[in-house]
Order: sequence, then C-alpha cells, then structure tokens
Amino acid sequence: MISLTEIGYSGPARPIDGYGPGFFRVGGQVLRGAVVVAPDGARGWGGLGDLAALLALGGQIDVLLLGTGRVIAHADPALRQALENAGIGVEAMDSPAAARSYNICLSEGRRIAAALLPV
Repeated sequence: MISLTEIGYSGPARPIDGYGPGFFRVGGQVLRGAVVVAPDGARGWGGLGDLAALLALGGQIDVLLLGTGRVIAHADPALRQALENAGIGVEAMDSPAAARSYNICLSEGRRIAAALLPV
C-alpha cells in the first residue's frame, strides 16, 4: 500500500490515506473498487457509467478530480459537459495524482471531491 503525506484537515471531510491494488483507504476506512470521496464522506462508485453519483455532488463542490486509474485518460466529453452543466468543473488525471491533489485541496479548505478508479 502507498501512504500519502499527512496534513492537518478541518471539517467533516476525510483525507485519502492511501491506496493499493483495487482499494483506497479514506479516513482510516478501506474501500474496494471505484470510490467517490466527497465532503459528506466516501463511498463506492459504479465507475464512469455512474453519472448520477457525480451529479448528486452539484452545489456541494466546485471541482471534481477524476482519477482514471493507473494512467491518465481524458474525461468523456458527454461526462464533462453534464458535470459542467451542473456547475462542477472536472480535472482528469491518474488516480494517484488525483488522490494527492484532493488532499492538498482539502487541506486548503476547497470545495472538492474525487471520483477514483482503482489502480
């Protein structure tokens, strides 16, 4: 498992503590498979086809970090457009980079969420 640097956090949102093959550890809880880490907690996610889980974040966040697994991939234009129509910006990157970026943005008090495909 790869652990991420510890930083001080405030508020109810939990940092991503680490990740490994097929799982993420968020606030001490291990979640298997794809996950959404949002201001109201972390939960399993149905992957790129599960747009409803991401649209439900509208009004809670400004930016969604989309972790595309081990390698970076572009966000599908229809997915990007749907999220932008809901007022959510999208930044696609590999999942390790998205996890690190999420923690940094969270420590800065930003309105952020991450949707991560496993590595």
